[in-house]
Amino acid sequence: MVNVNVICFLASYSVVLIMELMRLLGRSPVRRTIMLLFGTAGFAAHTLYLMNRSNQANLPPLLSSSHDWLLVLAWISILMYLFLTTIDRNLAIGLFVIPLVLFLIAAAYFVSDSSMPVLNVSNLRDAQQAALRRWVMLHASLLVFGIAGVIVGLVLSLMYLVQHRRLKHKQTMQRGLRLPSLAVLSRWNWWAVIISVPLLTLGLATGFGVAFLSDEAVPVSMADPVIMIYGVAWAVMAAFFAWLLTTRRPAGKQVAWMTIWAFGFLLVTLVGLQVLAGSGLDSFHAGGTRDSSGLV
Repeated sequence: MVNVNVICFLASYSVVLIMELMRLLGRSPVRRTIMLLFGTAGFAAHTLYLMNRSNQANLPPLLSSSHDWLLVLAWISILMYLFLTTIDRNLAIGLFVIPLVLFLIAAAYFVSDSSMPVLNVSNLRDAQQAALRRWVMLHASLLVFGIAGVIVGLVLSLMYLVQHRRLKHKQTMQRGLRLPSLAVLSRWNWWAVIISVPLLTLGLATGFGVAFLSDEAVPVSMADPVIMIYGVAWAVMAAFFAWLLTTRRPAGKQVAWMTIWAFGFLLVTLVGLQVLAGSGLDSFHAGGTRDSSGLV
């Protein structure tokens, strides 16, 4: 298989961002073609890289390492961007999605790229090991799609605030920047929150299943400061979810700001703590263990 590295698709996505920024100067078929070519090339290199990593570890990308887990999240985001950009050439979603993708790829550079220790314990029977892998796969899948929903919510909220400001200052005719209406953005944002929070909650719950199954190999402490901080991040998000369900017709701008604060705090917590720790999401440490989600 072709040998590719992170720089290949990181450089391609950087060119895409430059082309997206140049859309503010006006629409250009040439720039759009360059943007799609580099986006597609980066996505292909991104896919090959994850496949290579998966083959080397003999594990799905979601389980092979924390490094790969973050890159899967960036891969899903790019797939969404390419799909929406292809069906609507005037939608300026890349200005909001690509910076988050670059952030995830940059963060992946600083986290562990080794296989998850929880999958390699030797004192579990074969049946327990198989059950553990199934639980971890379910756990990682729920979390990656839940956090993909978080990214969608952040993007929609940023788009809402930008569109709100443009309407307020009567800048709707700005060249090269077309966004959906406030009503559409508000409705999509509501659904992003309603879908992503339950997925993340189920991901957290299955994480406790992983902790239970791996308890024989490595003791799990709920007093682990990292787990506690992630618990606080989830509580903030859950409180926002409850407020959204119980408030009748909340203002779209208010929902957008609360989405940015709640989801932004969760995303920065998820990525920031592991980068600062310098040991990755799946590292074992005194008093507990963390798997590919960083929550358990």
